[in-house]
Amino acid sequence: MTRSLTFTLAALVLAAGAGAASAQTKPLTSEQARQQIAPFYEMLNQPATKDLKALAEQTLSPDWKSYSADGEFKGREAFVGQVGGFGKLIPDLRWDIRDVLVDGNRIIVRSEASGTPVGPLFGVQPTGKSFRIMAIDIHTIKDGKAVTAYHVEDWAGAIRQLTAK
Repeated sequence: MTRSLTFTLAALVLAAGAGAASAQTKPLTSEQARQQIAPFYEMLNQPATKDLKALAEQTLSPDWKSYSADGEFKGREAFVGQVGGFGKLIPDLRWDIRDVLVDGNRIIVRSEASGTPVGPLFGVQPTGKSFRIMAIDIHTIKDGKAVTAYHVEDWAGAIRQLTAK
């Protein structure tokens, strides 16, 4: 996917109503946005080695919601549990930020996740193969903390890579 297409997709998702939280008084700069959201991605890098609860409390509001579809979300505690499970399943999990865009109080991140599962991932038995996939996240910030995240990851691509002959 080209860079301009990625940004166009992010803009379309944003325009479709990716979050309804109230705006901050001052828009974030790109550097402020990177610093604001860095602890979130730090949670996703080798999560089994981290204090996920502390990182979540640093960057996510207590009532934070992670949306994977309209109306389907996880709260902060459930998300921390899920990330911890991924950390055990994929000990070398990396989630690298590739691009950050800012629109008012929203931070749009294109990232790349990679790792080598040591247990079944979405029903696929471990074979020593690794995956590398793209993700798009739209974080809404209020009072210095993320209040929502809308996200899409290419887990189907991970399965194709892990099952390729």
